[in-house]
Amino acid sequence: MNKKKITVTLVTIIAISTMATGCGKTAKLKTDEETAVKLTGGKITANDFYKELKKENIETLINMIDHKILDKKYTTTDEETTSIENQINQIKSYYKDNEAGYLSAIKSYFGVESEEELRTILSLEYKRGEAVNDYVEDHVKEDEIESYYKDNIYGDIKASHILISVKTSDKMSDEEKEKEKQKALKKAKEVIEKLDKGEKFEDLAKEYSDDDTNNKKGGNLGYFNKDDMDSNFWNAALNLKKKEYTKEPIETSYGYHIILKTGEKKKEKLEDVKDTIKEKIAKDKLNNDRSLYYETLINIRQDKKITFGDSELEKLYNDYMEKLIDNAKQTTNNNAS
Repeated sequence: MNKKKITVTLVTIIAISTMATGCGKTAKLKTDEETAVKLTGGKITANDFYKELKKENIETLINMIDHKILDKKYTTTDEETTSIENQINQIKSYYKDNEAGYLSAIKSYFGVESEEELRTILSLEYKRGEAVNDYVEDHVKEDEIESYYKDNIYGDIKASHILISVKTSDKMSDEEKEKEKQKALKKAKEVIEKLDKGEKFEDLAKEYSDDDTNNKKGGNLGYFNKDDMDSNFWNAALNLKKKEYTKEPIETSYGYHIILKTGEKKKEKLEDVKDTIKEKIAKDKLNNDRSLYYETLINIRQDKKITFGDSELEKLYNDYMEKLIDNAKQTTNNNAS
């Protein structure tokens, strides 16, 4: 969400009124026509000023609403502080020994004049992220959880592998790279032929595998799960029976693998992984549809039964959120195409 510098606030009305009417006097909005500024030949009422103020500062109102909703529930944690510091340090890294450039950048991108104001903005965004994640997780349906459990939760697999890497470099032509690829594939097939003839997997891993982290251990990878491995590697290992090896080399970004399945555990019970599944489903939903973030913020505010005492403010709010949602949908569609 873009951040505008708030150059005009209701406090400004009071300040101007104090200067115009004398020390110790403050304009109070007792009526719609309470005077904010007097001048020869006319006046500016607080209401006149308010009408202009709200048109340009609807985001200020939204921030105030979200602070009221979120600040008590999502108190600042060490994790939040660390996240904010990391973001600030990342920005600063582009402006080493250039304080003026740094301040100019945060003013341009965030609309703030100081690092302290930037921290306030980043803190609110962090709390919004927490609230959105919690809300989406809380609204994951039981059938979604059960379906995910059935299709995506597996017991750990234990396997060993022999990696035949493809030795290419950026300086090579496409033809040279393809030649190296075919050379590695041929070598991997030759290793499988040796296995078919009865040679031990462990011995062949020590002799041929290019994975230096485990070739001395016979290629033993230990236990792993779906998210730990390349999808091609995982699917091949999953479909093997215990003590069975792949009859064809399995290609990944690392090269060609011969995989031996040595063990498999039962998957955890649904009740033991339910929270993890909800987190994963929520994360996938938010990643796959950027507009869901803003739609969820609207729902969070609606749950607090906010009402507007000003119909124009309500329209400004609805238009602003609709624009954010449309932009997010466009971004999602562009990324998908």
